[in-house]
Amino acid sequence: MAEVPAIELSGLTKVYGTSGTKAVDDVSLSVPAGTVFGFLGPNGAGKTTTIKILAGLLSATSGQARLNGLDVARRRAAAMGQFGAVLEGSRNTYWTLSAMQNLLYFGRLKGMRTAEARWAAERLLRGLGLWERRDEKVGGYSRGMQQKVAVAASLIADPPIVLLDEPTIGLDVEATRTVKDWIRTLSKEQGKTILLTTHQMNVVEELCDRVAIIRKGQVVTDLPTARLLSRSRERDRYEIRIGGIADGLVLPEGFTAVGQESTTLISGRLADPRDLYRVVDRLREYGAVIESLAQVQPDLEDVFLDLVKEPAR
Repeated sequence: MAEVPAIELSGLTKVYGTSGTKAVDDVSLSVPAGTVFGFLGPNGAGKTTTIKILAGLLSATSGQARLNGLDVARRRAAAMGQFGAVLEGSRNTYWTLSAMQNLLYFGRLKGMRTAEARWAAERLLRGLGLWERRDEKVGGYSRGMQQKVAVAASLIADPPIVLLDEPTIGLDVEATRTVKDWIRTLSKEQGKTILLTTHQMNVVEELCDRVAIIRKGQVVTDLPTARLLSRSRERDRYEIRIGGIADGLVLPEGFTAVGQESTTLISGRLADPRDLYRVVDRLREYGAVIESLAQVQPDLEDVFLDLVKEPAR
Protein backbone atom coordinates (compact mmCIF):
# COMPACT_ATOMS: atom_id res chain seq x y z
CA MET A 1 0.00 0.00 0.00
CA ALA A 2 1.42 3.37 -1.04
CA GLU A 3 2.34 5.75 1.76
CA VAL A 4 0.04 8.77 2.08
CA PRO A 5 1.91 11.98 1.21
CA ALA A 6 2.35 14.41 4.09
CA ILE A 7 1.30 17.29 1.81
CA GLU A 8 -0.67 16.81 -1.39
CA LEU A 9 -2.02 19.44 -3.76
CA SER A 10 -4.24 18.39 -6.66
CA GLY A 11 -5.19 20.95 -9.31
CA LEU A 12 -5.16 23.70 -6.70
CA THR A 13 -6.42 27.01 -8.09
CA LYS A 14 -7.17 30.33 -6.44
CA VAL A 15 -8.83 33.16 -8.39
CA TYR A 16 -9.14 36.62 -6.83
CA GLY A 17 -11.89 39.12 -7.60
CA THR A 18 -14.01 39.61 -10.68
CA SER A 19 -10.95 40.15 -12.88
CA GLY A 20 -10.23 36.44 -12.86
CA THR A 21 -6.61 36.88 -11.73
CA LYS A 22 -5.18 33.47 -10.84
CA ALA A 23 -2.83 33.66 -7.88
CA VAL A 24 -2.50 29.86 -7.98
CA ASP A 25 -3.11 28.08 -11.26
CA ASP A 26 -3.70 24.29 -11.29
CA VAL A 27 -0.87 23.43 -8.89
CA SER A 28 -0.25 19.76 -8.13
CA LEU A 29 2.47 18.65 -5.71
CA SER A 30 3.17 15.64 -3.53
CA VAL A 31 5.53 15.86 -0.55
CA PRO A 32 6.55 12.60 1.19
CA ALA A 33 6.69 12.50 4.97
CA GLY A 34 10.01 13.53 6.48
CA THR A 35 11.00 15.71 3.52
CA VAL A 36 12.37 19.25 3.73
CA PHE A 37 10.60 20.71 0.71
CA GLY A 38 11.65 24.07 -0.71
CA PHE A 39 8.76 25.98 -2.30
CA LEU A 40 10.31 28.91 -4.15
CA GLY A 41 9.26 31.73 -6.42
CA PRO A 42 9.55 35.47 -6.94
CA ASN A 43 7.29 37.86 -5.03
CA GLY A 44 3.71 37.50 -6.20
CA ALA A 45 4.26 34.01 -7.64
CA GLY A 46 1.62 32.37 -5.43
CA LYS A 47 3.71 30.85 -2.63
CA THR A 48 2.03 32.55 0.32
CA THR A 49 -1.45 32.05 -1.16
CA THR A 50 -0.75 28.32 -1.45
CA ILE A 51 0.48 28.13 2.15
CA LYS A 52 -2.55 30.05 3.42
CA ILE A 53 -4.83 27.55 1.66
CA LEU A 54 -2.92 24.70 3.31
CA ALA A 55 -3.26 26.48 6.67
CA GLY A 56 -7.02 26.90 6.22
CA LEU A 57 -6.80 30.70 6.07
CA LEU A 58 -8.01 30.89 2.46
CA SER A 59 -10.42 28.77 0.46
CA ALA A 60 -9.32 27.39 -2.90
CA THR A 61 -11.43 28.23 -5.95
CA SER A 62 -10.96 24.66 -7.14
CA GLY A 63 -8.76 21.65 -6.52
CA GLN A 64 -7.79 19.99 -3.26
CA ALA A 65 -5.21 20.39 -0.50
CA ARG A 66 -4.55 17.51 1.89
CA LEU A 67 -2.41 17.19 4.99
CA ASN A 68 -1.60 13.57 5.85
CA GLY A 69 -4.58 12.55 3.73
CA LEU A 70 -7.02 14.95 5.39
CA ASP A 71 -8.81 17.33 3.03
CA VAL A 72 -8.27 20.86 4.37
CA ALA A 73 -11.64 22.10 3.07
CA ARG A 74 -13.80 19.13 4.07
CA ARG A 75 -12.09 18.04 7.30
CA ARG A 76 -10.71 21.36 8.41
CA ALA A 77 -10.62 20.74 12.18
CA ALA A 78 -8.73 17.46 11.83
CA ALA A 79 -6.39 18.87 9.17
CA MET A 80 -5.52 21.89 11.35
CA GLY A 81 -4.13 19.53 13.97
CA GLN A 82 -1.55 18.24 11.50
CA PHE A 83 0.62 21.34 11.20
CA GLY A 84 2.28 24.34 12.80
CA ALA A 85 3.02 27.45 10.77
CA VAL A 86 5.17 30.56 10.66
CA LEU A 87 3.57 32.79 8.06
CA GLU A 88 5.10 35.68 6.17
CA GLY A 89 5.13 38.93 8.15
CA SER A 90 5.81 39.78 11.76
CA ARG A 91 2.45 39.24 13.48
CA ASN A 92 2.51 35.50 14.12
CA THR A 93 2.29 36.09 17.87
CA TYR A 94 0.53 38.46 20.28
CA TRP A 95 2.83 41.35 21.10
CA THR A 96 0.99 42.32 24.30
CA LEU A 97 1.72 38.87 25.77
CA SER A 98 5.05 37.53 26.97
CA ALA A 99 6.86 34.75 25.11
CA MET A 100 5.75 32.20 27.71
CA GLN A 101 2.13 33.42 27.62
CA ASN A 102 2.14 33.17 23.82
CA LEU A 103 3.34 29.59 23.86
CA LEU A 104 0.90 28.57 26.58
CA TYR A 105 -1.93 30.19 24.62
CA PHE A 106 -1.06 28.45 21.37
CA GLY A 107 -0.51 25.17 23.18
CA ARG A 108 -3.96 25.32 24.77
CA LEU A 109 -5.42 26.34 21.41
CA LYS A 110 -3.98 23.08 20.00
CA GLY A 111 -5.62 21.05 22.78
CA MET A 112 -2.61 20.64 25.09
CA ARG A 113 -2.95 20.49 28.87
CA THR A 114 -1.43 23.47 30.67
CA ALA A 115 1.33 21.43 32.34
CA GLU A 116 2.18 19.77 29.02
CA ALA A 117 2.25 23.13 27.22
CA ARG A 118 4.45 24.66 29.94
CA TRP A 119 7.01 21.84 29.67
CA ALA A 120 7.10 22.13 25.86
CA ALA A 121 7.36 25.93 26.07
CA GLU A 122 10.35 25.75 28.42
CA ARG A 123 12.14 23.30 26.12
CA LEU A 124 11.53 25.52 23.07
CA LEU A 125 12.45 28.80 24.76
CA ARG A 126 15.66 27.34 26.16
CA GLY A 127 16.56 25.89 22.78
CA LEU A 128 16.06 29.25 21.08
CA GLY A 129 17.93 31.21 23.74
CA LEU A 130 14.86 33.08 25.03
CA TRP A 131 14.38 31.49 28.43
CA GLU A 132 15.87 34.36 30.45
CA ARG A 133 13.47 36.82 28.78
CA ARG A 134 10.40 34.58 28.75
CA ASP A 135 8.27 36.94 30.85
CA GLU A 136 8.89 40.06 28.73
CA LYS A 137 6.27 41.23 26.26
CA VAL A 138 6.99 40.10 22.71
CA GLY A 139 6.29 43.64 21.43
CA GLY A 140 9.50 44.78 23.10
CA TYR A 141 11.63 42.10 21.46
CA SER A 142 13.87 42.63 18.44
CA ARG A 143 12.58 41.42 15.07
CA GLY A 144 14.78 38.36 15.28
CA MET A 145 13.55 37.46 18.77
CA GLN A 146 9.93 37.87 17.66
CA GLN A 147 10.62 35.45 14.82
CA LYS A 148 12.08 32.95 17.25
CA VAL A 149 8.88 33.08 19.34
CA ALA A 150 6.85 32.53 16.16
CA VAL A 151 8.94 29.46 15.33
CA ALA A 152 8.45 28.14 18.88
CA ALA A 153 4.68 28.73 18.66
CA SER A 154 4.52 26.70 15.45
CA LEU A 155 6.21 23.76 17.21
CA ILE A 156 4.50 23.91 20.61
CA ALA A 157 2.11 21.00 19.94
CA ASP A 158 4.76 18.85 18.19
CA PRO A 159 2.96 18.78 14.80
CA PRO A 160 4.03 16.28 12.10
CA ILE A 161 4.06 19.03 9.42
CA VAL A 162 5.61 22.49 9.74
CA LEU A 163 4.90 25.30 7.24
CA LEU A 164 7.68 27.89 7.33
CA ASP A 165 7.15 31.00 5.21
CA GLU A 166 10.41 33.02 5.37
CA PRO A 167 11.34 31.71 8.85
CA THR A 168 14.82 33.30 8.91
CA ILE A 169 13.76 36.80 7.83
CA GLY A 170 15.13 39.41 10.22
CA LEU A 171 17.41 36.95 12.00
CA ASP A 172 21.10 37.54 12.58
CA VAL A 173 23.71 34.94 11.60
CA GLU A 174 23.60 33.13 14.95
CA ALA A 175 19.80 32.98 15.10
CA THR A 176 19.61 31.84 11.48
CA ARG A 177 21.99 29.00 12.27
CA THR A 178 19.82 28.02 15.26
CA VAL A 179 16.69 27.85 13.08
CA LYS A 180 18.54 25.86 10.39
CA ASP A 181 19.80 23.40 12.99
CA TRP A 182 16.24 23.01 14.27
CA ILE A 183 14.95 22.31 10.77
CA ARG A 184 17.56 19.57 10.35
CA THR A 185 16.66 18.07 13.72
CA LEU A 186 12.92 18.20 13.05
CA SER A 187 13.33 16.43 9.71
CA LYS A 188 16.20 14.00 10.17
CA GLU A 189 15.73 13.04 13.82
CA GLN A 190 11.99 13.53 14.37
CA GLY A 191 10.72 12.68 10.88
CA LYS A 192 8.70 15.87 10.46
CA THR A 193 7.79 17.27 7.06
CA ILE A 194 8.94 20.85 6.46
CA LEU A 195 7.52 23.09 3.74
CA LEU A 196 9.96 25.98 3.48
CA THR A 197 9.74 29.19 1.48
CA THR A 198 12.59 31.68 1.47
CA HIS A 199 14.52 34.01 -0.80
CA GLN A 200 17.78 32.81 0.75
CA MET A 201 18.93 30.27 -1.83
CA ASN A 202 21.90 29.16 0.28
CA VAL A 203 19.46 28.06 3.01
CA VAL A 204 17.43 26.04 0.49
CA GLU A 205 20.52 24.46 -1.06
CA GLU A 206 21.80 23.54 2.39
CA LEU A 207 18.57 22.12 3.85
CA CYS A 208 16.08 21.03 1.20
CA ASP A 209 15.73 17.49 -0.15
CA ARG A 210 13.48 18.65 -2.96
CA VAL A 211 12.61 21.98 -4.57
CA ALA A 212 9.59 23.23 -6.49
CA ILE A 213 9.64 26.62 -8.19
CA ILE A 214 6.42 28.50 -8.88
CA ARG A 215 6.09 31.32 -11.40
CA LYS A 216 2.90 33.30 -12.04
CA GLY A 217 0.88 30.72 -10.13
CA GLN A 218 2.24 27.70 -11.99
CA VAL A 219 4.87 25.17 -10.97
CA VAL A 220 7.71 25.29 -13.49
CA THR A 221 9.86 22.60 -11.88
CA ASP A 222 9.66 20.05 -9.08
CA LEU A 223 12.84 18.00 -8.60
CA PRO A 224 15.24 16.71 -5.97
CA THR A 225 17.69 19.50 -5.20
CA ALA A 226 20.70 17.64 -6.64
CA ARG A 227 18.87 16.91 -9.90
CA LEU A 228 17.66 20.48 -10.18
CA LEU A 229 21.25 21.66 -10.02
CA SER A 230 22.57 19.01 -12.42
CA ARG A 231 19.87 19.65 -15.04
CA SER A 232 21.38 23.09 -15.60
CA ARG A 233 24.86 21.77 -16.26
CA GLU A 234 24.55 22.80 -19.90
CA ARG A 235 24.47 26.36 -18.62
CA ASP A 236 27.71 26.06 -16.69
CA ARG A 237 29.69 29.26 -16.57
CA TYR A 238 33.38 29.51 -17.39
CA GLU A 239 35.76 32.02 -15.85
CA ILE A 240 39.14 32.89 -17.36
CA ARG A 241 41.57 35.25 -15.68
CA ILE A 242 44.22 36.89 -17.83
CA GLY A 243 47.08 39.22 -16.91
CA GLY A 244 46.70 42.93 -17.53
CA ILE A 245 43.73 45.04 -18.58
CA ALA A 246 42.23 43.77 -21.85
CA ASP A 247 41.51 46.98 -23.78
CA GLY A 248 40.02 46.36 -27.22
CA LEU A 249 39.59 42.61 -26.70
CA VAL A 250 36.63 41.32 -28.77
CA LEU A 251 35.07 38.24 -27.16
CA PRO A 252 32.65 35.64 -28.55
CA GLU A 253 28.95 36.27 -27.93
CA GLY A 254 27.88 35.59 -24.36
CA PHE A 255 31.23 36.46 -22.77
CA THR A 256 32.13 39.62 -20.86
CA ALA A 257 35.40 41.03 -19.56
CA VAL A 258 35.80 42.96 -16.31
CA GLY A 259 39.07 44.63 -15.36
CA GLN A 260 40.23 43.95 -11.79
CA GLU A 261 43.36 45.93 -10.83
CA SER A 262 46.19 44.19 -12.75
CA THR A 263 44.08 41.37 -14.24
CA THR A 264 40.93 40.89 -16.30
CA LEU A 265 38.18 38.38 -15.46
CA ILE A 266 36.42 36.95 -18.50
CA SER A 267 33.22 34.99 -17.92
CA GLY A 268 30.38 33.52 -19.92
CA ARG A 269 28.21 30.49 -20.59
CA LEU A 270 28.63 27.84 -23.27
CA ALA A 271 26.08 25.34 -24.53
CA ASP A 272 28.90 23.09 -25.79
CA PRO A 273 32.12 22.88 -23.71
CA ARG A 274 34.11 22.38 -26.92
CA ASP A 275 33.33 25.98 -27.83
CA LEU A 276 35.73 26.97 -25.07
CA TYR A 277 38.57 26.40 -27.57
CA ARG A 278 37.24 29.31 -29.63
CA VAL A 279 37.49 31.61 -26.62
CA VAL A 280 41.04 30.44 -25.85
CA ASP A 281 42.06 30.89 -29.49
CA ARG A 282 40.72 34.44 -29.41
CA LEU A 283 42.79 35.17 -26.30
CA ARG A 284 45.90 33.65 -27.90
CA GLU A 285 45.44 35.88 -30.96
CA TYR A 286 45.14 38.86 -28.64
CA GLY A 287 48.39 37.88 -26.95
CA ALA A 288 46.81 37.41 -23.52
CA VAL A 289 48.52 35.42 -20.76
CA ILE A 290 45.98 33.06 -19.19
CA GLU A 291 46.50 32.90 -15.41
CA SER A 292 43.57 30.59 -14.63
CA LEU A 293 40.62 28.88 -16.28
CA ALA A 294 37.78 27.28 -14.34
CA GLN A 295 34.33 25.85 -14.88
CA VAL A 296 31.89 27.33 -12.37
CA GLN A 297 29.03 25.01 -11.51
CA PRO A 298 25.66 26.77 -11.24
CA ASP A 299 24.30 27.29 -7.75
CA LEU A 300 20.62 27.33 -6.88
CA GLU A 301 20.41 31.09 -7.35
CA ASP A 302 21.57 30.72 -10.97
CA VAL A 303 19.02 27.97 -11.63
CA PHE A 304 16.23 29.90 -9.92
CA LEU A 305 16.85 33.09 -11.91
CA ASP A 306 16.96 31.15 -15.18
CA LEU A 307 13.67 29.37 -14.46
CA VAL A 308 11.65 32.36 -13.29
CA LYS A 309 12.67 34.31 -16.40
CA GLU A 310 11.54 31.58 -18.75
CA PRO A 311 7.92 31.07 -19.87
CA ALA A 312 6.02 28.65 -17.62
CA ARG A 313 6.19 25.08 -18.93
